[in-house]
Amino acid sequence: MNRVGSKAAHPTKCLWPALRSTRPAASVFLGVPPLFLYAARMHTLNVELGERRYPIYIGSGLLGRTDLLAPHIPGRQVLVVSNETVAPLYLERLSAALNGFRQHTVILPDGEQYKTLEVLNRIYDALLQNRCDRDVTLIALGGGVVGDITGFAAASYQRGVNFIQVPTTLLAQVDSSVGGKTGVNHPLGKNMIGAFYQPRCVIADTATLNTLPDRELSAGLAEVIKYGLIRDAGFFAWLESNLDALLARNPDVLAYAIERSCRNKAEVVVEDERESGQRALLNFGHTFGHAIETGMGYGAWLHGEAVATGMCMAARLSQRLGWISSVDVARVDTLIARAHLPTQPPAELDAARFLDLMAVDKKVKDGRVRLVLLRGIGESVVSGDYDPVQLRASLERDTQQSGARAS
Repeated sequence: MNRVGSKAAHPTKCLWPALRSTRPAASVFLGVPPLFLYAARMHTLNVELGERRYPIYIGSGLLGRTDLLAPHIPGRQVLVVSNETVAPLYLERLSAALNGFRQHTVILPDGEQYKTLEVLNRIYDALLQNRCDRDVTLIALGGGVVGDITGFAAASYQRGVNFIQVPTTLLAQVDSSVGGKTGVNHPLGKNMIGAFYQPRCVIADTATLNTLPDRELSAGLAEVIKYGLIRDAGFFAWLESNLDALLARNPDVLAYAIERSCRNKAEVVVEDERESGQRALLNFGHTFGHAIETGMGYGAWLHGEAVATGMCMAARLSQRLGWISSVDVARVDTLIARAHLPTQPPAELDAARFLDLMAVDKKVKDGRVRLVLLRGIGESVVSGDYDPVQLRASLERDTQQSGARAS
């Protein structure tokens, strides 16, 4: 039997403790980097994908900047897609920045349970009713659901039109808006229908986080923590020191965490855009997490909450395989709990149900689920060559502990 990451398994490994950054002090610093007035400046990263290269703009007050939007809108037609929660807060400001363009709007219901083909059709209806041609640009104003569904509409309408991501949640700003993954859910599996399709640009206005509910902020921190665990040990240590400031929404600390997260994501996407290798590392915690979201019903758990629990489950499995120490597991559990996120799976799902749900996952290859596990803080591997008995035993222990807590 081969363990995940053994020489026979030939896993994809990530051994990058630091980032290639234009700020050397920040890329290797294990404590608090110099952040004075960090949020007052706009930071620009580029996702270097050749002809499809695009910028990520990070800063406060960017939503109303025509100079950032206009260069990425080649035609005169614009369709803004938002939801019932975000539109009343930010649609008017975005619309003012689009003065001079022919604007149309689609307002979707808010929630993961609406990330469906049926709701996607509302975007197609608006595009066709307004006779939008191939020069139309779709703009996603909202969180991960809005970004994913708008991106898929752009990828498929007339075989592909332009779109821009304007993420308004922490999770969307650090993860889902970057990298070109678009799609919708199916009752049997999350994100099983979709396409890789890159935006023209990403505009992350950090000021929109001021209206984000605390629960949504914590959910976004799950994806921030993920980058430290899979490839950036220095960032993980920085998060341990600065989590309280993040929860307090310190603008400088938030801006730095968003930029460093996006830098991590962009580097991985450039190396493996279509997830044929190392990009799968970004799915750390997601196989378990997607099972929770599907099993509990979309929207019952926020995506970040499910991923947080999934990362704890993956860390515990890594320890049971003998890969990481109990000290490492404790660091993972502690940081996630401090972020006000769950560390244990829901009592309603037993091990058999988990295995059934995990079998319907994009990372399944030749009938076998590939898992992303840890070899240490900041070092991760992905492989399907593991002992399934160990996986079942780990799931049984996790779910039994959840059941005991619930009773």
